[in-house]
Amino acid sequence: MTILVTGGAGFIGANFVIDWLASAKEAIVNLDKLTYAGNAANLASLAGAPEHRFVRGDIGDRELVRDLLERLRPRAIVNFAAESHVDRSIHGPAEFIQTNVVGTFSLLDETRAWWQSQAGDLRAGFRFLHVSTDEVYGSLGPGDPAFVETTPYAPNSPYSASKAASDHLVRAYHHTYGLPVLTTNCSNNYGPYQFPEKLIPLVILNATRGKPLPVYGDGMNVRDWLFVGDHCRAIRVVLARGVPGEVYNIGGNSERANIDVVRRICALLDRLQPRQRGVHADLITFVTDRPGHDRRYAIDTSRIARELGWQPQESFDSGLERTVRWYLDNPAWVAGIESGAYKQWLDANYGARDQ
Repeated sequence: MTILVTGGAGFIGANFVIDWLASAKEAIVNLDKLTYAGNAANLASLAGAPEHRFVRGDIGDRELVRDLLERLRPRAIVNFAAESHVDRSIHGPAEFIQTNVVGTFSLLDETRAWWQSQAGDLRAGFRFLHVSTDEVYGSLGPGDPAFVETTPYAPNSPYSASKAASDHLVRAYHHTYGLPVLTTNCSNNYGPYQFPEKLIPLVILNATRGKPLPVYGDGMNVRDWLFVGDHCRAIRVVLARGVPGEVYNIGGNSERANIDVVRRICALLDRLQPRQRGVHADLITFVTDRPGHDRRYAIDTSRIARELGWQPQESFDSGLERTVRWYLDNPAWVAGIESGAYKQWLDANYGARDQ
């Protein structure tokens, strides 16, 4: 038996592939385009593993996807492939539409055609699991209840709008064609292998180099933080026991304001790698907020807990310390991803912001 994972060289995808092969021992074919955040070094620990086969390619390449489906006959597809950074979507939305909307449509349509040609146990047991985000639900006020699976969509960035569109396509392919799909909407992930454009790895790496720690606006934007290992475990549970056509929200039950996250990272680094002068929090720099910055996200995880028995195992403090230690312990990985393109991105996004 084989599962096809798309986007499996990215942050969450790579963690899922490594975790899956460590626990399930079921073969994975890993399809990834290897854009800036799809890093083959994330999969270095799997070198030579017979259960893992990597294919470089695009989910929008219908001929490639068709060939893989016909040859592999996978029992499931887990779709992580996406452009996923809000700031990048503001600077260049076209890539997000191409990958997240057109690419997902192409993958769905080829999967639908192949699945309809199957019979017996393979057709009955097949699942298409689409990994999405809580950002499709929009922004919450301080006292608003957390997002549930039936919260109306209200995306506020090109990124979240493109993910909302892909979610709607997945839903439509179930209701129109009967394709057995599952959708998960997760909160903000953090952990090993995350590309350092996102808040937590950016702050860790800047702090260790004595660089400013940029915090948008007043720093009071709130996110629900989910350790990536807990997310991967949730996806395995949904894939195994989720009901086709249904949506499952996955969160860490750890709401924190951005400024509190940054200060907590600084406190950990003060203990693990003290500065010669002062403390890491001295580097905090408030910068002009990004356009349309959602104020608060929060996930209600009661459905997946009640129906599938999943809940996060890591607290925010334990998960964050694991993450900080991982970046400190893996300087070769960090050096490998700090390419010229990444530095240009930092200059483009933060260099022109008023402090």
